[in-house]
Amino acid sequence: MTPIYLGYTFTVHPIAPATEILIAELGYAGFESFTETDTGVIAYIQKEEAFPNMKTIDFKTLLRNIQILNSDEFTITYTAEEIEQVNWNKEWEKNFDPIEVDGRCAVRAPFHSKTDVEFDIIIEPKMSFGTGHHETTHMMIKHLLKLDVTNKKTLDMGCGTGVLAILAEMRGAHPIDAIDIDNWCYLNSIENVERNKCTHISVYEGDVSLLTNKTYDVIIANINRNILLQDISTYAKCLSPEGILLLSGFYTEDISLITEKCNENNLYFVGNYERNNWVACKFEKREA
Repeated sequence: MTPIYLGYTFTVHPIAPATEILIAELGYAGFESFTETDTGVIAYIQKEEAFPNMKTIDFKTLLRNIQILNSDEFTITYTAEEIEQVNWNKEWEKNFDPIEVDGRCAVRAPFHSKTDVEFDIIIEPKMSFGTGHHETTHMMIKHLLKLDVTNKKTLDMGCGTGVLAILAEMRGAHPIDAIDIDNWCYLNSIENVERNKCTHISVYEGDVSLLTNKTYDVIIANINRNILLQDISTYAKCLSPEGILLLSGFYTEDISLITEKCNENNLYFVGNYERNNWVACKFEKREA
């Protein structure tokens, strides 16, 4: 039977950064594909997955746990319709252009031509976060291009598509753990690791509870502010002396809050990149 999809058309104001936050939250809610528009985003989910026991569509039931929809900071409205069939690959190909970072790293899809750069990464993101288009992924790539990770044991926490773990291996890091709590991201990371012929990356499905008795020289965490604040102490325990922590997924106004939490755990600010009010910060572990 051909699956029936629901297409939600969201109108977002202000469009940035609310659209990116909305897409992330919709992904966690089970939406499979997104098409950004001039006014917001169209999101798709299988009707059977959203409402397995309902003959009619109860929009509030599906969306009630998406926090941004109840925020006073943004105005978000939506309409919805049933869609019999969508060629997801075709839709995705129309909206995914290759990117290049600092003339050294390219992130492209399998159907794009090979690029003449030092690090050519092939990613088929499906619904997973991490094509390099988002400001946070772009800036984390910049950090990794500057950082010497040769022979460094590395963790990519909240790995999404696995793009940062893949770049870390290309830059000489090993061994590498890539972890994501989302099953789709976990499976997609495995696919992309194999696609890029990486041999030093182990992908796991889970959260910080997997980090017991683990030690890393470099930890990469591109998640969101609240999860970072919750997990920074665990990252600090896992970092070797003088280890490096790269954090992103938050805004410039959150730097002081993140830095304060890091300082409580002997992690000290080194520098950051900023892009459209998003930031990616570098911290170093020092003895108290």
